[in-house]
Amino acid sequence: MTGYAAGARDLGQAILNLELKSVNSRYLDIGFRVSEDLRSLEMPIREQISARMQRGKVECRAYLQSQENGVRNTTPNDAALARLAAMQDIVRQALPQAQPLSVAEILGWPGILSRQELSADQLQTECLALLAQLLEEFLATRAREGEKLAAILRERTARMRELVTRVGPLLPQVLGDYQERLSAKLREAVANLDEDRIRQEVGVFAARVDVAEELARLSTHLDEVERVLKKGGVVGKRLDFLMQELNREANTLASKSVSAEITGIALELKLLIEQMREQVQNLE
Repeated sequence: MTGYAAGARDLGQAILNLELKSVNSRYLDIGFRVSEDLRSLEMPIREQISARMQRGKVECRAYLQSQENGVRNTTPNDAALARLAAMQDIVRQALPQAQPLSVAEILGWPGILSRQELSADQLQTECLALLAQLLEEFLATRAREGEKLAAILRERTARMRELVTRVGPLLPQVLGDYQERLSAKLREAVANLDEDRIRQEVGVFAARVDVAEELARLSTHLDEVERVLKKGGVVGKRLDFLMQELNREANTLASKSVSAEITGIALELKLLIEQMREQVQNLE
């Protein structure tokens, strides 16, 4: 299912930006677009997403945005001070008239008071906390889409059940029509053929085209689809399997059909199953 969430967290010297978006996929596929300073967080981010999702092609984007007014250290950097003092001595040896640097000039020199750096542990803690917050919003959007898809599947299931119930009453008429056609053809071919032989042929035909078992299994699978949808939760893979079973029974119904009406019903069933299968692959 599709989903989107984005957020930011002010860390003082920088702003952490995090974005999640997903498109449909039968499996869970997590990709990253992160800045180098966050590259070490890919694994913990992946683990946190995997714990909440099972399907979807997810893209995670994360980066730090520097702030000009970020918090600075109040203690000068000793190494930077030493380098600046050495440069001042060299300049004043060459230009004795040059004035020494003031305290304000020294403190304003690049690198003397550097911005405080976040530790790796602190950065991971902040990032995962923001991710947990975004995942709630992200999964909520997917859940809303899932409810819409479930409503579509229920509607298709009801239509399939209606089609299945139409097949049974058609079978006696189909067998009766076949018996009349077979009797006429056999009498034309063999003048003395007895009625027992005709009944035997009709019996063999009736056994070959009997679809009671297929209709029963179709109804059972439709019951299971409705049960799974009502239960909710992670249902995608279970429904995927049920679509395969429904399609198998619809194929058998079509192969046994000896009437245009039953063939039409079987084909409509297959169309509805295919429509459902496409939607099911989008469900978690």
